[in-house]
Amino acid sequence: MKRDFIPPFFATLQAANPEPKTELAYTSPFELLAAVLLSAQATDLSVNKATRVLYPVANTPQKILKLGLPELEGYLKTIGLFRSKAKNLMETCRILVEQHGGEVPRTREELEALPGVGRKTANVVLNVVFGEPTMAVDTHIFRIGNRTGLAPGKTPLDVELKLLKRIPAEFMLHAHNWLILHGRYVCVARTPKCWECAVAKYCDYKPKTPLPK
Repeated sequence: MKRDFIPPFFATLQAANPEPKTELAYTSPFELLAAVLLSAQATDLSVNKATRVLYPVANTPQKILKLGLPELEGYLKTIGLFRSKAKNLMETCRILVEQHGGEVPRTREELEALPGVGRKTANVVLNVVFGEPTMAVDTHIFRIGNRTGLAPGKTPLDVELKLLKRIPAEFMLHAHNWLILHGRYVCVARTPKCWECAVAKYCDYKPKTPLPK
């Protein structure tokens, strides 16, 4: 993708959705942290289904610790890899209580030190909760970065660093959610919906998929 195309690419996404939001349901920094931790290799829908029942009962590190691991697993059993995720979430809650006063830390280093929290999860929290211009590269953003030519790279980190360098500052706050939503609903993996893509004219992908008959 030509550098001249990048500002209108994001301006178009912005015009269609000025304030994009994550599809994970949350009402506090901890609820978002937990939801993103649980969303690895799982859909937002499945995570929301579980947290819709869990959060009214336990939505703080202290309450989840009091709940105990076996009961936490019961709430998370509809999510893939729920046993390992429950263990990580429980240990994360312990660290939050013992080292951070029950609050979600604001630095990447502290976030990535939490069990089950990698760079992608840390970036989501830093961006969505604390308003930092970070870029969490999931499968959708990795695909878009390479397919469109916006930020080609062999690894998620390659794509992340190129996106941070190439996206104009005025679009960085919401760029993460714009790209995720675009990849989830338009620039999908198997058959990208080029016929309904508002930014197709800026994209390097060839050939464009035709309107289905």
